Amino acid sequence: MTSRLATAKRVVVKIGSSTLVSPEGEPQRVWLNRLSADIATLKAAGKEVIVVSSGAIALGRRRLKLPKGALKLEEAQAAASVGQIALAQSWTEALAANGMTAAQILLTLDDTEERRRYLNARATLGALLSLGAVPVINENDTVATAEIRFGDNDRLAARVAVMVGADCLVLLSDIDGLYTDNPVRNPEAVFIPEIPEITPEIEAMAGRPGSDMGSGGMVTKLLAAKIATAGGCDMAIALGQIDHPLRRLAEGGRGTWLLARSNPAAARKQWILGALKPAGTLTVDAGAARALQGGKSLLPAGITAVDGAFERGDAVIVRDGEGTEIARGLAAYGSDDATRLIGRRSADIETVLGYPGRAAMIHRDDLVVL
Repeated sequence: MTSRLATAKRVVVKIGSSTLVSPEGEPQRVWLNRLSADIATLKAAGKEVIVVSSGAIALGRRRLKLPKGALKLEEAQAAASVGQIALAQSWTEALAANGMTAAQILLTLDDTEERRRYLNARATLGALLSLGAVPVINENDTVATAEIRFGDNDRLAARVAVMVGADCLVLLSDIDGLYTDNPVRNPEAVFIPEIPEITPEIEAMAGRPGSDMGSGGMVTKLLAAKIATAGGCDMAIALGQIDHPLRRLAEGGRGTWLLARSNPAAARKQWILGALKPAGTLTVDAGAARALQGGKSLLPAGITAVDGAFERGDAVIVRDGEGTEIARGLAAYGSDDATRLIGRRSADIETVLGYPGRAAMIHRDDLVVL
């Protein structure tokens, strides 16, 4: 492995409809098995892998005998509900054949923007990765309206990559990267192997969506790259319609790499510090303050006071006993429940609240120590 994929620890791979589904509306099973073998190789090298897979509508429309061309929203949702079963089955079989367990997650735009849902999705994905599963994510087309849809899985993949702190996002597409012009129309178009920054000139090179089955194009890929690179995640655009596309990319094969300016942890800390307005304050004792300085999570036992009205997922300030701000983070509990948990052990949470909540008031991954 010689590409940036070699040094990545957590990888998100997005597959488009035109890559995964044949023109006849059937899964490309041989290709999918070989891609799954690539994923197994990445996991054997110690990497965690998440898949964002298109294809549900493309698979479902054939089974429902829907005509070619644009579908009405309700038709697309019906096709997605049928096709999602076939898509999940295809991934389950392909991953199982390579010794892996598939997990299905359906997301909408709201799930990545509303912080309570964001934290829940992030925690679920983290748990699945820790258990060795391969999450397979798609947009929840069956319930999403036009107002809350991503509209393409490129941007969904970028949001997921930032959500889970991935350091590499790979978009497997029907083109092998970004060119100075549309290579189909202009044979003089020049391939661009690396883009350190997305400038207006780079954006001007993007074409319009052109696939019959997919809804993405180079425009949406650059929008995805803006999201991913701002979150500290390098992104690659590479050809998916070849045997073992991830292996080839990992070995230095052709693809355009769009580079992040920082790592995921630094980008997330900047987001917590600068982009979120604190909604409340937690005061902690000396022992908790020392634990935070040592990289630990904030547990309820170390909290001495709760001020302000906030909900789960809101940003809060953490102060020591002298009133000095020592950290900021995303609260795992709203202010009412946080007040009830002051000074209590994590083992007491279910008894106090009546449900088995999270052990930490602020998990270390959601905490920035000043």
